[in-house]
Amino acid sequence: MEVINRISNIAGKYFALIIIIFSVIAFMVPEWFSSFGAYIPILLGVVMFGMGLTLKASDFKLVFTKPIPVLIGVVAQFSIMPTVAFVIAYLLQLPAEIAAGLVLLGSVPGGTASNVMVFLAKGNLPLSIIMTSVSTLLAPIMTPLLLLIFAGQWLPVNPMSMFMSIVQVIVIPIILGLLVNKYFPKTTEKGASILPLISIVAITIIVSSIVANNKENIASAGILVFVSVLLHNGFGLLLGFYAGKLCRLPVQDQRAISIEVGMQNSGLGVALASVYFTPLAALPSAFASAWQLITGTILASKWGEKRSSE
Repeated sequence: MEVINRISNIAGKYFALIIIIFSVIAFMVPEWFSSFGAYIPILLGVVMFGMGLTLKASDFKLVFTKPIPVLIGVVAQFSIMPTVAFVIAYLLQLPAEIAAGLVLLGSVPGGTASNVMVFLAKGNLPLSIIMTSVSTLLAPIMTPLLLLIFAGQWLPVNPMSMFMSIVQVIVIPIILGLLVNKYFPKTTEKGASILPLISIVAITIIVSSIVANNKENIASAGILVFVSVLLHNGFGLLLGFYAGKLCRLPVQDQRAISIEVGMQNSGLGVALASVYFTPLAALPSAFASAWQLITGTILASKWGEKRSSE
């Protein structure tokens, strides 16, 4: 078990680098990873089940004891990111598939890696965890609705079908994880050390399969997608921070909201794009998987060196 802990810690520390290395390998030797594309929803479900195992019903008490920061954060999450994605797609005149994929990336909930970044940034970790949980549970309604509003002009959106998919891939695995954690706490505690490693492996396979199945698209549109993701992530982090600042929240809350807003659940974006749009539409989320980990790590390191009162 100690060896697994070490491997898990190393993998977590170099997660962004692992994503980049395997993406390059998948681009060079696509046949190694292309067959995994059919298993993306299952792999994402595994990640979400792992997230559920880390949660307890008591984690949600912040919604009732201090609802204002949670409300501000979740509203910022579902307003800033899809709006910024739409503006970037419009200004850069992105192709329809990439534009819809970028809006999809902006419409999914916060990613689980954000909690680690908030901890390293000395932000409000309980707020980060509850924002991730609440935005994820709201995703079946908010993600299809936002896509219908912002991306319907580029590609057709089926809200009800997407609602059911998100419930199956995201909500049900999280609820199952919660139940297992509640009724089998000792078993969950024993397996806690391997959960991050499983999530890292699953997300790496997801991203690698998307790269492998989109080699030609990446070669022709890779720079455009990267610039779009870079701008989207940067504005998300910046505007998320100032959303908390304008509402005069404590510095720890500002940091948590910034990272939560800027770091999206790119795995869900990849899964939904693969099923409902085109393989090209999955590229923004695939690129974001690596890029937002890089920017999140840099930001967390910078903030982590400062006192929370600064």
